[in-house]
Amino acid sequence: MTLNELIDYCMAKPGAEETYPWGDEELVPKVGGKAFAFIWMQGTAVGLRASSTAVAKEWQDRYPGAIEPSAYIGRHGWNSVPLAGPVPDQELRELVDMSYDTVVSRLPKSKRPV
Repeated sequence: MTLNELIDYCMAKPGAEETYPWGDEELVPKVGGKAFAFIWMQGTAVGLRASSTAVAKEWQDRYPGAIEPSAYIGRHGWNSVPLAGPVPDQELRELVDMSYDTVVSRLPKSKRPV
């Protein structure tokens, strides 16, 4: 998956907002004010949230050495997933979907997209 395809896929999600909280090096798509992805604009990787730490471990076991816990926030189920790596595009889309759905499910109903 290319960087532009990933960005387009994330931004097509209902209620997705494009934010750059740390400058133009990292795009942080948010829903309801909460991040569901961290996209490194160098096109190397994306940070995505698993629905649980057990699911995060499954990702890491399925693609050892490719999917790894994200720095600083890995203990909260966030993983770094390479864009040009062994993870097929369809599975990367599923991981984006899971991250988005996980974040939306934890939002107050008033902040959930319609």
